[in-house]
Amino acid sequence: MQTKARVVLTDYVWESLDVEREILDGLADLVPLQVTDPAAFFPDAADCDALLNTYGGPITADVMARMPRCRIIARYGIGVDTIDLDAATEAGIIVTNNPTYCIEEVAEHTLAMMLSAARKITFYDRQVRSGGWAVPPGKPMYRIAGSTAGLIGFGNIARRVAMAAAALDMRVLYFDPFVEQGQFDAPGQKAELAEVLEQADYLCVHAPLTPQTRGMLNADALAQMKPTAVLINCSRGPIVDTAALIDALDAGEIAGCALDTTDPEPLPDDHTLRTRENVIINPHAAWYSEGAMEGLQRGAPSEVRRVLEGRWPVNVVNRAVKGRNRAGL
Repeated sequence: MQTKARVVLTDYVWESLDVEREILDGLADLVPLQVTDPAAFFPDAADCDALLNTYGGPITADVMARMPRCRIIARYGIGVDTIDLDAATEAGIIVTNNPTYCIEEVAEHTLAMMLSAARKITFYDRQVRSGGWAVPPGKPMYRIAGSTAGLIGFGNIARRVAMAAAALDMRVLYFDPFVEQGQFDAPGQKAELAEVLEQADYLCVHAPLTPQTRGMLNADALAQMKPTAVLINCSRGPIVDTAALIDALDAGEIAGCALDTTDPEPLPDDHTLRTRENVIINPHAAWYSEGAMEGLQRGAPSEVRRVLEGRWPVNVVNRAVKGRNRAGL
């Protein structure tokens, strides 16, 4: 007879599972997989009591129906776009995320990309490595002080970016329909999306990926930007319409972009964005630091332990599931 709970880990990008085993010790058996296709979760996940999840998905109603004992799906990261939240609520499955583990890292990476784009750091590095040594190829460059940082979304990460941007004497505008002016102690003026697009010298994407934000930076949106503006995306690739972005770069509608995340991800080896001098691309690395990694690994399994012990978890995404979930919480 099974005495311990069964926790299935769909996929992970770290070397050791010692943290997970320590947190779940004595309470659950950890079953680590290394798959992202939901069909490959099975048969291991069929009798799981909890599902730990990094990138695997989409986790749909059909997938959940094949896990009749699952009480919680715990995401390691912040975004939950790979999980059908309505279906989870309907099935009585609690969904949690980890909203605070890499705030500093992503904010720092956004600023690093902004500065790199503004000062042509990566461009000049490539020029020097290929034998060049001259300033003119990088012209024009503009002073960051006095420019405008436009933020799409004004959550925890965006507010950290706003503080850093203000310290650089930048003007901060933000668009977020869920935040009121003055709601948070952070610099920035709330504006409509059109105003942010039109006035931003550096447009920084910090919105979550939802049906409403998917493709929101499309051809029409990009056409509203300054021809000298730079788009910076450290959020989710599909928020930006990749084909429209390429067209905007070709047409000179924007000056360049810095992408930590792309659509698709990774980009194919022969993708045109890989070859452009006014494009910076990183491999979805903004979240990472040694400190963030520890916070990442501890967050999701700690939520699983709370549920398995009969406690309400800390970071519940589908709060409507309270009082109507399989865990009886």
